[in-house]
Amino acid sequence: MNNFWNGKRYHSLNYFLRDKFGEKVFKISLDGGFSCPNRDGKINSGGCLFCSERGSGDYAGDRESSITKQFDNVKEMMAHKWKSGRYIAYFQAYTNTYAPINELKRKYEEALNQEDVVAIAIATRPDCLDDDVLDLLEEINNKVYLWIELGLQTSNDETAKRINRGYKLETFEDAMKKLKERNIDVVVHDILGLPGENKEDMLKTIDYIAHSGAIGIKFHLLHLLKQTPMVKAYERGELEFLSQEDYVELITKGITMIPKEMVVHRLTGDAPRELLIGPMWSLKKWEVLNSIDKALEDNDLWQGKNYK
Repeated sequence: MNNFWNGKRYHSLNYFLRDKFGEKVFKISLDGGFSCPNRDGKINSGGCLFCSERGSGDYAGDRESSITKQFDNVKEMMAHKWKSGRYIAYFQAYTNTYAPINELKRKYEEALNQEDVVAIAIATRPDCLDDDVLDLLEEINNKVYLWIELGLQTSNDETAKRINRGYKLETFEDAMKKLKERNIDVVVHDILGLPGENKEDMLKTIDYIAHSGAIGIKFHLLHLLKQTPMVKAYERGELEFLSQEDYVELITKGITMIPKEMVVHRLTGDAPRELLIGPMWSLKKWEVLNSIDKALEDNDLWQGKNYK
């Protein structure tokens, strides 16, 4: 392997974006003020058991503010760290295709009209992609780089039921098919450490995503946050946290199982310290990332090594 991906043993998002746009590109996380059918009663009212009060958008902008105002606020904070770069408008919180089509169009366009935006990323559920939404996404995709993020979390329907995901695997497969038909790139979220899953179950999901046609994968560690429905399962003893060693081992194995062209959008997630119940080792994010790099090197592993 020649120099891997700029020295990394996996195809990172940073590498992909620099290669695509020729400069540093940042994500600006936005809260479009949307809801979720798994919360408002259309499918269910409890939401996914792990999902935070802010619809997994704990670091997104303030939903009371306009898209432009959120954009300016995040941009200003980033300016202290990075002097220049382009931006991806990232609709992160809740389900970002779940609203009347005119509202979606207006908010996406407002984001795309911000200065130096080169791409848009939209996080949603596979059961919220009606034909009119797909038409709109295709239209955007023909003008600017777009990717859709789908929260699969697990390929195991039993686990999906346990975490109240609200849809079956065939719904995800149908959404993937429709998005691929329109040449829209898809990034899939995977959570390691879900209740009732063993290492084999978790690796099966990674293998499933590797062969799903997705262009990217987001690995998350299960974080237990205060005021989420999963706290009750934890109190009943139905949830055991992964150790840092187990997580690093799973991630390094998982990296070898995905194709070289698949972009690794993240290797572990962040959780607000004041909300986190566990695992507490996850707060040392850089330590975890460095441990993954070291394990890949020590064991001479790299992305795609065991992809079949």
